[in-house]
Amino acid sequence: MRIGLIPANRAFFSDELAVKMRDATIASMEKAGLEVIVPDSSLTKLGCVESLEEAQKTGRLFRDEEVEGIVVAAVNFGDEQAVAFTIRESRLNVPVLIFGCQEEEVLKPTTPRRDSFCGLLSIGEALRQTGVKYTVARVPICYPSDESFHEELRRFAGVCRVVNGIRNARYGQVGCRPDAFWTCRADEKALQRLGVTTIDVDLSEVISAVSRMDPTLTAVQETEKSIRSQCDIGDIPESSLSKIARFEVYLRQLVNEKKLNALAIQCWTNLQLSLGICACSTMGRLGEEGIPCACEADVLGALSMHALTLASGGGASALADWNNLHNNDPELANIWHCGVFPASFAKSKPRMGVHGIIADTVGRDNTWGLYEFEVEEGPITLFRVTQDPDAGWKAIVVPASIEATNAKTFGAYGWARIKDLQSIYRDVLARHFPHHVAVARGKLSDILWEAFGNYLGFDIYAAGQAIPGKWTPQPPF
Repeated sequence: MRIGLIPANRAFFSDELAVKMRDATIASMEKAGLEVIVPDSSLTKLGCVESLEEAQKTGRLFRDEEVEGIVVAAVNFGDEQAVAFTIRESRLNVPVLIFGCQEEEVLKPTTPRRDSFCGLLSIGEALRQTGVKYTVARVPICYPSDESFHEELRRFAGVCRVVNGIRNARYGQVGCRPDAFWTCRADEKALQRLGVTTIDVDLSEVISAVSRMDPTLTAVQETEKSIRSQCDIGDIPESSLSKIARFEVYLRQLVNEKKLNALAIQCWTNLQLSLGICACSTMGRLGEEGIPCACEADVLGALSMHALTLASGGGASALADWNNLHNNDPELANIWHCGVFPASFAKSKPRMGVHGIIADTVGRDNTWGLYEFEVEEGPITLFRVTQDPDAGWKAIVVPASIEATNAKTFGAYGWARIKDLQSIYRDVLARHFPHHVAVARGKLSDILWEAFGNYLGFDIYAAGQAIPGKWTPQPPF
């Protein structure tokens, strides 16, 4: 990830100390795996920024290098106007992280000083006056070598991925949503305003292409082999496995051709009646590779999954139902779907199965293609974006943890321990969130909170907020 660095300097302070913190910040960012774009001493004095001319040069550098985020380091008091003009000159609408560098020692009258504690306040005020949204480090004044700053850079990189990724996303809607599910409706015009382009693909094109595809193609044979290695295929007919593999090959071609970031697929019942397979395991396999696939043509579900994948740096995500409340535990919910979760979620090797819910309707042999497994124990993040026709965009983010219980069901599922579940469930109902929720393994709530609440301007909900829907710099996690 390419991140611009503004070492904010002010000439009244020590050049030596300014350079020391500039270099320490660069070293910390590079250690965090970031590509640092920063002026050198041939472009600005000391490779820092303190004047309008230096701001213009640095802003153009950031624009030319197409940085994906900007870090402002007050290496001393810093010049607030130079910071503001640098960002304005860059003409980039990217996340900004600000922090100040700690003093070298306990202050004495003879101690060279930075005063970044004061200067960072001026920098923040200048950014507010110029309309720039920014992130404040959890420990605002620190040494760049501190572990807290490394953690801050990890979070900030995730925020940059989410914000830039959503603003430039392309989602393929393969087929229409089920008529019975108004919960999967989406407004394409509002999505375009957000930055998301939807590409519509008629399901008949998919069915025709898969039916005509040569089953002896190398790509098809290799996909079949990969499926066999990833799961226990049981007694699935060879003809069904071949169609599942061909369906996957077609979707991969579609993603590459249309440059898609995610898919929302009409998964029942046309596929079963016309092609004789289920899409579930194929969608999970693509999700495993960072191509989220939402069930039931749920485009906003695909967006929610994509956000989780971006936050994690490319990890797998899935779409689940808020399916069931545990019979005698008010903070334990079944996070379930028919069989679409990526295999990396599983605590044991997945088994290929049939779709028991619709098998009686369309015929058992037409419903092969589900994964059946329990999700491995550990932390997860639940996330959902929705549109309100009156209030605009909103999102809910829920940290949770999968735990083992004696409650069992079919398909792919896990039992999630959720603090304040009853309050969250009431928010899902009262704030008009649908029955689908995206899920990913790991702790990603803080990244999503910042990305959607601060930079994307969503109303955002989580348990423990002082004012529900209102973003604050302190996430309630």
